Amino acid sequence: WGPPPAGPAGTGKTESTKDLAKGLGRFCVVFNCSEQINYKMMEKLFSGLAYTGAWTCLDEFNRIDIEVLSVIAQQLATIKNALEDGKTEFQFEGKRITLNPRMGVFITMNPGYAGRTELPDNLKVLFRPVAMMVPDYSLIAEIMLYAEGFSDARSLSQKMTKLYKLCSEQLSQQDHYDFGMRAVKSVLVMAGALKRAEPHLDEDIVLIRAMKNANIPKFLDEDIPLFNAIVTDLFPGRDPPEADYGELEEAIKKSLTDRKLRPVPNFVLNVLQLYETFEVRFGVMIVGPTMSGKSICHHTLRDSLTTLHNKDPKGNFQKVKTEVLNPKSISMGELYGQDNEISQEWNDGLASSIMRSFVNEETPDKKWVIFDGPVDALWIENMNTVLDDNMTLCLANGERIKLRPQMRMLFEVQDLAVASPATVSRCGMV
Repeated sequence: WGPPPAGPAGTGKTESTKDLAKGLGRFCVVFNCSEQINYKMMEKLFSGLAYTGAWTCLDEFNRIDIEVLSVIAQQLATIKNALEDGKTEFQFEGKRITLNPRMGVFITMNPGYAGRTELPDNLKVLFRPVAMMVPDYSLIAEIMLYAEGFSDARSLSQKMTKLYKLCSEQLSQQDHYDFGMRAVKSVLVMAGALKRAEPHLDEDIVLIRAMKNANIPKFLDEDIPLFNAIVTDLFPGRDPPEADYGELEEAIKKSLTDRKLRPVPNFVLNVLQLYETFEVRFGVMIVGPTMSGKSICHHTLRDSLTTLHNKDPKGNFQKVKTEVLNPKSISMGELYGQDNEISQEWNDGLASSIMRSFVNEETPDKKWVIFDGPVDALWIENMNTVLDDNMTLCLANGERIKLRPQMRMLFEVQDLAVASPATVSRCGMV
C-alpha cells in the first residue's frame, strides 16, 4: 500500500512514485484527479487494479470533493481488509472480484492551494504520510549535464544553482516567475540541444546562452539588467555571441509586413522568444495586458513557420495547425466532458475533442491548442498531467488521452494572480 507524498510543486512526488514502480517492475497508471471525479469512476479503477495487480498514482488527490473522498475511503478500507486477510477473492461494491496482492494505490498532494480539500480522517488512517522536500538542485543539474555531454558539469551545475537562488532573492516578485526544479530542467534540456547543435562552443558559453534563452522571455524590463549582472558576476568575462535565426527572423518580418504592421525589433524578439520557449516546453503562457499583441505574436510565428515549410518541405520547420477556444465561456463539463445525469452517457468536452482529433492525425505538422481566456486554479489544474512529463489528459470517465510530441498547449492570459504554483512551474512564460 503506497504512502501519500505531500509537498510543494516540482519536488518529484509523481516522478518518485513512477520510478519506484519502474524499479520494482510494476505497471503504474498515473491519474490526474479533479472535482468532476465520482465514486463510480474510482470503483472501476480500483476493480481494474485488484484484477491486474497494477499500481496507480492518483495525482493531486485532495482536489476531489470531500463527499466523494469519504466514499473512496470506504472502498480502499474494503480492499485493505481483504489484502490483510490474504484473500484471493472479495466482495467489492456488490460484485465478487479477484484480488491480486501486488496492487498498490499511491496518492500525491499539494497542501494548501486553492480548490484543495483536507483529507477526511477515515482516509488518513489508511496511509502513512511522507513529506517531500525541495531536492538538491546542484546534484540533479550535475547528473543531467553529464548526461547531456558536458565534461565540466560540477562547477557549471553549482554556478547555475547559485544563479537561480540569487534570481529568486533579488529579482522582483511576480506571479509568473518560477525558479524551481522544472525551470532548471528546461534549461538543461535546452543547453544539451545547443551543445549538440554547436559542439565547437565553450561549455560555459553554451550554458549562459541556454539560461538567457530560457529566462529572459519571462522577465519584466526592469529585471533583465539585474539578471544580466548576476550572470556576469558568476561567469566574468564570458559573453555569448548573439544567436543567428537567419531565415526565421526574415520570415517573421515579412509576415508582419504582410499584415500591414511594422516589424519593430522588440516585437520580432518576442516572436523569436515564443519559438525558443515552444522548443523546450509543452505548455507555454503568453502573459500581458489587452492590446499588447499576444494573439498577433503567435499568429505571426504560425504564419512564418508554415511559410518556411512550404518553401522547403524537407527543412527544419513544420507546418502549424491551431485551434482556439475560450475556456471560461463554458462550464467545466463542456470543456472536459461529463456524464449525462439521466442516461449516464458520456458527452465529450470541447478541449478533449480537439485534443483527441489532433492525436488521431499522424502527420508531422505542429498542432497548437490555444486557450484564450483567464487562467484560474479550477479549470487549468485538470491539465496538470498534460503539462508535465506525462503528457496525458485524464478525463472524468477514466479515459486517458496520450498526447503527441508535435502538440503544444498555448495560454493567452492577462496575469497569473490566481494560478497555483503547480501550474506556473509547469509552463514556459513569454
